[in-house]
Amino acid sequence: MQHGRVLVLNGPNLNLLGQREPDVYGETTLAQIDASLIALGRELQIEVECRQSNHEGELVDAIQAAPERFDGIVINAGAYTHTSVALRDAFGGVGIPFVEVHISNVYAREEFRHHSLLSSLAAGVVVGFGPTSYMLGLRGIVDRLRSR
Repeated sequence: MQHGRVLVLNGPNLNLLGQREPDVYGETTLAQIDASLIALGRELQIEVECRQSNHEGELVDAIQAAPERFDGIVINAGAYTHTSVALRDAFGGVGIPFVEVHISNVYAREEFRHHSLLSSLAAGVVVGFGPTSYMLGLRGIVDRLRSR
């Protein structure tokens, strides 16, 4: 029996996981991460739906529509983390709880990656654990949802 639904959103260039900068992002593909999240969702008795877009507006649309179908979001906004007021405003506008995740430790990288426009609205932030960041983020949002 399912006890809730979580949307996992991935931003630009994350479709290239497994081939893009493997020294930074590893060799795990986004499809492998998605499969692991869906399996963990079954274990946690929640439904997980995963989406990726390179287009900011599509991500905004997904966030705005999410409260109709989902209880929470796990998001790796990629580069939009550091630049998108539109994503921040979408989260602020709908008020759905979310966890921000990053595969790499953004604080050990270029200075422009040290600032997130999303994190002050997030229920939590997970960085630097490779693909496991997603699993930790999913566990975190499920725990948050169940404690409400």
